[in-house]
Amino acid sequence: DPYYRFNDVMYRWISLDNWTYSRTFKTPFDVRKWQKVNLVFEGVDTVAQILINNITLGRTDNMFNRYSFDITSVIKEVNFIEVRFLSAISYAAEQSRCHKAYSIPPACPPPVQKGECHANFIRKEQCSFSWDWGPSFPTQGIWKDVRIEAYNHYHLIHFSLTSFFVKSAWQWSLEIESIFDVVSSKPIAGLVTVSIPKLQTQQTFSVKLQPGEGSIVLLVNINKSSTVEAWWPNGHGKQTGYNMTTTFIMEAGYQIEKFSKAYFRTVELVEESIPGSPGLSFYFRINGRPIFIKGSNWIPADSFQDRVTYDILWLLLKSAADANMNALRVWGGGVYEQDEFYDICDELGIMIWQDFMFACALYPTDQNYLESVRAEVSHQVRRLKSHPSIILWSGNNENEAAIASNWFSIPYADREVYIKDYVMLYVKNIREIVLTEDKSRPFIASSPTNGLESVKEGWLSQNPYDTHYGDTHFYDYSNDCWNWTVYPKTRFASEYGFQSWPSFSTIEKVSSTEDWSYTSNFSLHRQHHENGNDQMLQQIGHHFKLPQSTDPIKKFKDMIYLTQVMQAQCIKTETEFYRFSQSEIIKGEGHTMGALYWQLNDIWQAPSWASLEYGGKWKLLHYFAQNFFAPLLPVAYEDKGVLYIYGVSDLHVDHKLTLRVVVHTWSSLEPVCTLAKDGVTVKAQSAVPIYKESINDLLERCRNCTRKSCVITFCLVGEGGLQSPTNHHFLSSLKDAVGLEKTQLSASVSQRDDTYVFVLQTTAIAPFVSLDVGNIKGRFSDNGFLMTEKKKVVVFYPWEPTSVEELEKSLALTSLVDVV
Repeated sequence: DPYYRFNDVMYRWISLDNWTYSRTFKTPFDVRKWQKVNLVFEGVDTVAQILINNITLGRTDNMFNRYSFDITSVIKEVNFIEVRFLSAISYAAEQSRCHKAYSIPPACPPPVQKGECHANFIRKEQCSFSWDWGPSFPTQGIWKDVRIEAYNHYHLIHFSLTSFFVKSAWQWSLEIESIFDVVSSKPIAGLVTVSIPKLQTQQTFSVKLQPGEGSIVLLVNINKSSTVEAWWPNGHGKQTGYNMTTTFIMEAGYQIEKFSKAYFRTVELVEESIPGSPGLSFYFRINGRPIFIKGSNWIPADSFQDRVTYDILWLLLKSAADANMNALRVWGGGVYEQDEFYDICDELGIMIWQDFMFACALYPTDQNYLESVRAEVSHQVRRLKSHPSIILWSGNNENEAAIASNWFSIPYADREVYIKDYVMLYVKNIREIVLTEDKSRPFIASSPTNGLESVKEGWLSQNPYDTHYGDTHFYDYSNDCWNWTVYPKTRFASEYGFQSWPSFSTIEKVSSTEDWSYTSNFSLHRQHHENGNDQMLQQIGHHFKLPQSTDPIKKFKDMIYLTQVMQAQCIKTETEFYRFSQSEIIKGEGHTMGALYWQLNDIWQAPSWASLEYGGKWKLLHYFAQNFFAPLLPVAYEDKGVLYIYGVSDLHVDHKLTLRVVVHTWSSLEPVCTLAKDGVTVKAQSAVPIYKESINDLLERCRNCTRKSCVITFCLVGEGGLQSPTNHHFLSSLKDAVGLEKTQLSASVSQRDDTYVFVLQTTAIAPFVSLDVGNIKGRFSDNGFLMTEKKKVVVFYPWEPTSVEELEKSLALTSLVDVV
């Protein structure tokens, strides 16, 4: 297994070598009967010379491009095909050497990443040269389909559709684009019929195709008397799609039938002035409705893309939807995802912020490079633009910030050349192509960016992290993460996060006994972020006691558990801050309309910012996300000794609810006091203050309470079973908590249909109760919770067949008091 122990370094030689793929094949048709025969590669990774019968057809240099070669004159009955790959590492180094005029940083990744240099000189998955959460595996090979196409007369190369709402006519229309290759020497005329039976819509067009490659664009107006159901994000409505058939009948006699799904939705990125605040808003309106974006950032699910199957994509994306997410950002250092990824997002209602594949670097802009990028961008936009899930194109990850904050220590006198390159690549090339190819969704040049303000400042703002504009990325590992005042009150938080370790069962698969300690060579080797392991300890130390067990394996497992508790609690605090900031402006800041934490998934088994481990297992953070992204949520924070509770709602109507506040002493399962506040109005799609009390008054009201001896829990309850998750607010660090007792935690397991029911019992209050069933694949309905009642029922949803016996045998129950 390439992921086993230190194999990422042991196997470096593979990517330093050149490799040739070859085979002999028989042509399954009579080559003389066809006017044109093409050899098509959907994806070649990355630098290769392609030969058939010893004749060079061409070369590839871009992993994200589609390559088609005309082999009409060279194909025979029996053929010998070769793909001769050049080491991506030596190619990138050579490209860098040839760029003599000025250097293009960064040359190499930080040593802690154990990576390869000059990733920015090759159009390949940037993180395959290593990243701060991933290994260096610069793969080479044929990573997508390869096929031979033979045709006479004409051939459909590409087909896409985008929907528009025409306000003046109060009507939906579809723009259908088809690109053809016409092999006959004279134009071909014919008819195209588009039919959407469910919408009583059928239109026929006369078209004429000129010889060579050309496109036809058809505008189909949807029957006004049909009710069109729009596509909505997860949590806001249905993801309705309509079956559509497009039939091309051309005079050459044969017809092409194309079956596709038509979706109807509009997207606007709203950047306008806000009363009482400098700057501009930054939020998305879908179908005319402002939507608070809740989700995470997506990285490649494996270093080896062919291991990323439909089932793995479904598992990871379904886990995002199950945690109440409605969006993911496909980050610019990975790959443009496979078609199935976007199909699943269309189906689940997960909106996609789509970066182009440029990240954390400056890039060359010589002619060859730009031509390759232009082909890549137009191919990817054409391939993906039919998906309603994609709501934004973004030029790059952090490259505006890299120049503005001078990450690469470029002397001030030399800045202009890099700014010119930046504008050339993202604005004059990528943006131009996107605007030509796709008018149905917005484009921004970078993330983070100040949006229209960046444009005004010549596409490079002085401070792309300005909270009054655009989106921000924010990381802070030294300040106490429970302190909400350290977080930027931004318009849109598109990246923020904290690391944790994956569970022991995940680590165990790729390690051996001597690796199982927090300070082992293995643990240091797996951590690709400078001082990452220490930063986790420091953050844990703010609020928890560090494990002191003399049993090394117990100590390691306790550390893993604490990193997950810390990560979950940190990101909960920060995300709740973003959610309760959506409706207010304080000192000019606020109206936060998006929270995408870093990151959703993992590329291998290692400490990282992910909430889903490699293989899909939920970390405690992902269970917390299910709650902090809930459609209805009470959120508490303290300011100058006063406790505030906000009611946050993504629901479409106002609700009259009851707020229940319960105070416990750590030493008893009986509450010391309860408060029910009735008739609390929680407004639709907003965050409103619903409760305020000074901590001193609260402690007095609840006799015998001190900050250290008591804890607050609260929830919202309404009619018809409407209920928020129960939230908690700690009045002191848990390392200072008084009265926390060693508890007897037990669970009984039984089967109910396709699920398993765990009935938990406790003898005392148990913070951060974690259920772990090792390698048994599946997830719980809740995990990492504060247990304040004797009994709690948790459901386990298996992802593969299991049994009560297996679950009982594998179950480990841990709470904070079990860490010694």
